[in-house]
Amino acid sequence: MSHEPSSRLTPRQRRKAAAIAAVGGPLAAALGATLKWRVDGRHHYDTIVQSGRQPIFAFWHGRILPATLFWRDRGIVVLTSENFDGEWIARIIGRFGYRTSRGSSSRGGVRGLVRLTREIRSGKPAGFTIDGPRGPAHVAQPGAVWLAGATGHPLLPFHIESSRFWTVRSWDRTQVPKPFSTVAIAIGEPIHVPDTVQASIDGKIRELEASLAALEARAAALVNVR
Repeated sequence: MSHEPSSRLTPRQRRKAAAIAAVGGPLAAALGATLKWRVDGRHHYDTIVQSGRQPIFAFWHGRILPATLFWRDRGIVVLTSENFDGEWIARIIGRFGYRTSRGSSSRGGVRGLVRLTREIRSGKPAGFTIDGPRGPAHVAQPGAVWLAGATGHPLLPFHIESSRFWTVRSWDRTQVPKPFSTVAIAIGEPIHVPDTVQASIDGKIRELEASLAALEARAAALVNVR
């Protein structure tokens, strides 16, 4: 586990984040052990890895928990906010084999993206909640697309739906699968970004949003979500 603590938090906030992770991590692991997975499109991930490149995972913020459980222990580097919420999230996902780079689309983003660029070029995959950290929900921010254009590594969009779940009253409508539910992940075709020219970024953002909308429908069909 590699955790890069935020320098913006007070010692009290760090202790509170550590306490949340100490409880939340084992609970998430226990929940994950009960889930039954249905996977569609895994070959898209395999194709990227076999080509010698690394995926830049792209998904919506509201699916952080099941995404953490499915993609665990792959050394994925995740961009997390420098605020309190980013701190406890970073500590929990660190328990599942993720590494973190601190920053967001609203604060510290440039520094975080520079670090992620170095990580990808050294052979590490990266992960983005592309509408985070504050939304609006299902509106992609440019960070992941820019990173793909800067490094030459492809975006890998995916979406997750659960057959039974709780919904958190938050801006992203976070979905928490219920124990022993079936969870479907639909993985889409890689999206290649040719460069970091603004027109390219804007076009690929639209392509990414369209891909995720289609993947949401596919994942819902797999678990018969209406």
